Amino acid sequence: MGTSGRRDSTRVRVAPDGIIACLFDLDGVLTSTAAQHMAAWKQTFDAFLRERERERFRPFTEDDYLEHVDGRPRADGVRQFLASRGITLPEGTRDDPPTADTVHGLGNRKNEVLLAIIREGGVHPYPGSVRYLEAVRDVGLSVGVVTSSENGASVLEAAGLSRFVQARIDGVVINREQLRGKPEPDSFLAGARALGVAPAEAAVFEDALAGVQAGRTGGFGWVVGVNRTHEADELRAHGADIVVSDLADILAMKPAALGR
Repeated sequence: MGTSGRRDSTRVRVAPDGIIACLFDLDGVLTSTAAQHMAAWKQTFDAFLRERERERFRPFTEDDYLEHVDGRPRADGVRQFLASRGITLPEGTRDDPPTADTVHGLGNRKNEVLLAIIREGGVHPYPGSVRYLEAVRDVGLSVGVVTSSENGASVLEAAGLSRFVQARIDGVVINREQLRGKPEPDSFLAGARALGVAPAEAAVFEDALAGVQAGRTGGFGWVVGVNRTHEADELRAHGADIVVSDLADILAMKPAALGR
């Protein structure tokens, strides 16, 4: 594991001095699968609400996704959104079938839809994110992926990004270790521990408001908001040190613009 102090001064700067590890959210930061997650949630929730509410049906919207679901563990997203509509379901268990009208059943239903969408459309990394990962690797910083998705390993492999990653904290790990989901910082703190670094030595890269908030609450040294959905002001308000439209934008920044 390299340190920022060992960087050749002729190399591009990828992070402020003192940052020796990078923790990336997956969907919407490294891969375009955030749009696939949104589509899967919409299909799942709309079918559920249409059957339940009949003539009072109001569709699941992008605002619903960003406010209640984005960046959160699957069951938390189900609870948050349903609560916003005044709906309470039995919890059920993680093994509930997708047909069950429980929190976990609805979450498993969404996952079946997501996997079908991914099988049809594939997984595509953002080219700018690949360039940034290559630069991070070249200067010797450690890389971890922290995602609420239980499909983290398969998405990274399908996108060809596993080669960059030394540690992965995903939904499987979060459930096994009973970590609190974002906006709590537990999963990012676990990622820092897995890489053997202090939070102050690590950067967090997030497109979700809950994820940015987790990075700030966890005391991480640099929090980067990735603005995929025109939420720059909200990302800053939740604790982002800088906001970029694409990770490759960081590579063109002057050191003073990196935010520290």
